[in-house]
Parts: sequence; C-alpha cells; structure tokens
Amino acid sequence: MKQLFKCIFILLFTLKISAQTDTEVYLFSKDIDAQIQKDTMAWKYQMGATHYSISEYYQKALETWDKNGSSVRKISREDSLYFNSFKQKEAKDYIINRSKNEKIIIINEAHHNNMHRVFTTSLLQGLYDNGYRFFGLEALADPSINDRKFPIMDSGFYVKEPQMANLLNEALKIGFVLFEYEAAEGKNGKEREIEEAANIAQLVKKNPNSKFLIHCGFDHVIEGTPNNKKWEKAMAGRLKDETNIDPFTIDQVAYTEKGDMKFTSPYVLMANPKKSVIMVNDNGKLFNGGETIDQTDCRIIHPITQYLNGRPNWLLLEGQRKTYTIPKSKITEYPVLALAYRKNEYNQNGVPADVIEITNKEAKGNLILDKGIYKIIIKDKNYKIIQEFDVKIK
Repeated sequence: MKQLFKCIFILLFTLKISAQTDTEVYLFSKDIDAQIQKDTMAWKYQMGATHYSISEYYQKALETWDKNGSSVRKISREDSLYFNSFKQKEAKDYIINRSKNEKIIIINEAHHNNMHRVFTTSLLQGLYDNGYRFFGLEALADPSINDRKFPIMDSGFYVKEPQMANLLNEALKIGFVLFEYEAAEGKNGKEREIEEAANIAQLVKKNPNSKFLIHCGFDHVIEGTPNNKKWEKAMAGRLKDETNIDPFTIDQVAYTEKGDMKFTSPYVLMANPKKSVIMVNDNGKLFNGGETIDQTDCRIIHPITQYLNGRPNWLLLEGQRKTYTIPKSKITEYPVLALAYRKNEYNQNGVPADVIEITNKEAKGNLILDKGIYKIIIKDKNYKIIQEFDVKIK
C-alpha cells in the first residue's frame, strides 16, 4: 500500500496548492494546510505529510502522517524483559565498524521523515573509508548526476527535499558513485521487488570486489518475512537470493518518534537514548523487534528530537553544519520563505540546501548549512522573490 501512495504522490505533486503556488515546490505551511483541508482523497494525509517534509516542516510532517491511522503501540511483559536484556551501542559507530566485514548494507527511510536521510548522511564518510564505493537510492532518477556532481530538481521526486539532496551532495563530494535501481514505470508489488533487486544485483555482479550502500524506502529493507505477503519477498530478500550475499539490513522506521508521543513505540521511550542506538546483547545478537521477528538484522532507535530555535538538533549533523540567522534587515514583511542554494547550483536548477518559513519579526530565521557559499532567496507570501544575497558559511 505504501508503494501505491508513493506513485500517487508522484502523480499528484504537481497539482495546484493555490493559484499562487501552482509552480512552487517549497510552500508556506498555511497553503499546505489549506490543501489538506479541502482535499477529499483518502490519501490526503500522506500527501500532506510529504508536502510538509519537502518544505522542511519536520514536526508537521510527523503529525500529519499520524492521521493516516496511527495506533497506540503496546508490548507484553515478556517483550519488555527480552528488550531489557540488550544494551545500547551508538548506531553510527556500530554500523561503521560492522561495515568492515560486510559487502552490502541496506538502510531504509520513511519518505516523510527527513531525519532518516540525515542519519544516512552521517554514515557516508566512515563507510567510504571502509571501502564502500557504490551508493544506490530508490529515490534517484538521474543518469547524469555522477558527471554533474550535484542533484537538480529533476533528479527524482524525493530529491527535491533538501536533506535528500544534501545526502546526495555529500556522497558525491566524498567520492561515491551514485546509481538508481528503481523498477520501470508501472511495476508495483511483487514485480517491483523483483526488478529492484535484479537491477542492484546486476551492478554487484559487474563489480565483484566492491562494496555497496543501498538507501530504500520502508519495507524494501526486509530480508525476512515481508508485511505484504503478496510480495513473497521484499527487495532485500530477493537481492540476497540473487547475489548469494547476506546484506546487513537496518530499519530506521519502526523505532522513530511519531508526531504525537502516544503513537511512538514503547521501545523508544524505554531506551530514551541521547543518540541513535542499536541494541546488542552479551552474545552480540542485535535487537530486531522480538525473538521471533526475522525481517531485518537490526532496528535503530532514534532519540526524541530536541529543537534549537525551532529547528531539529540533528540537522547540525554533530557540528558539521553551522547555523546562519537571516538578518532582520533583509526582511521587510512577514511571513517569508528563506531558501539557501549552493551558489554554483542555483542557476542550474539545483535543490536548496535548506528552507525555512519565518512567520514574524520575533521568530529567528535559522538556516542550517554546511561550509560554503550560498545564494539566499527570500520570498513573500505570494511567492514573489523580494530579496536575494550571497553569504559565506565558515
């Protein structure tokens, strides 16, 4: 069903939000909310969450996704005791160390949750140092990206989201070869899982001495029994069969905060980690959801987001990125959207590195950016550019 929603998103994303926004991708929250309110489609909350995430409204994206039919999660006493037999290990360090003895790593994301892309970004340098050279993404649809060296607005539906574009930018800067593996248009369900796996397997077989990182959506990461029984096997399980290589599969989705804390998994609240963790017991076994669950090798438990002047703390990427506050002198009216483009990419249909809405003169307009030179674009409530200037982030 999630794959159907994805296809629907791609089909409908170009629909008008309002007369003013029919050509806009990055939107004011009021315009996204207005569209959700007037829509009568069953999937309007999925669409709304996606719109919010692409425009960097992280909390609103989570809250809107909750309206799909989220339920309060409960675990038994036995499950609780089993979980408490595991100890926390910092996920980034564990994955990078484990990667030395792996050949294929598959990690997933929820398409509306930008934190997952930032976490994958945090792994890139360590994985590259350990020999990983190929990086496959379900979201990518751009055969020229390795020559161009940066993503553009046409590089894929989800690549329009700044944190996804930042993930690709960082990978290219480090030296990864990016590749797309999505199935042909019109394929869904079982056929899609088969074709995705076959596309990846073809590259693996052509490069037998190479290591591969795969970033996929939701259930494609499952190498055991899939939730959708019609699939028979998901992409990860089929890739294992195709290559005879057991991938290290990592689920980021199950134990991530929800918009409303009551929908968040009890395991997240029990662990209450300060950093993203993987649970390991004294025998080296990883916690993957329960004693009888065989879907992935492990599940990351992400911490509850802390906010710094309204921005999620994980955007700072452990200090790699810096905060840039839009000067009040650059804003003459409110609300505004502020978009930061890498300067050499702006005139080439590039994707912004960050987007924020500044609602009033008391609000701090903090962009979170890597070092470099950026062109800042300020748009008024009618999406008219009212200011543009360059800044250097040191």
